[in-house]
Amino acid sequence: MTGNDRREHIRTAMSAKVKIGHPVFGDFVFSTRDISDGGVFIVVDTEPFHPELGDKVTVQVQGLPVAAPVLDMVVVRKTNDGYGLQFDQDFD
Repeated sequence: MTGNDRREHIRTAMSAKVKIGHPVFGDFVFSTRDISDGGVFIVVDTEPFHPELGDKVTVQVQGLPVAAPVLDMVVVRKTNDGYGLQFDQDFD
């Protein structure tokens, strides 16, 4: 880690479609920008999706030949172009 970069995991650029499920806002399909062992960044441009930090969401990769698993994640970062989601081991 250098400077203000507090990342634990190396990020890898990856563009994939993912379905995000939020208990208040419902389901959306977004593109990913990158992924790491700790989570994923989703690009959100004009959709009415405005979760708070700490909100729990479900994430499922779309467009695979078989249904991908639904993963539990937490919103941990917001930027001008999207949200950072972290894998959640304690999802209820």
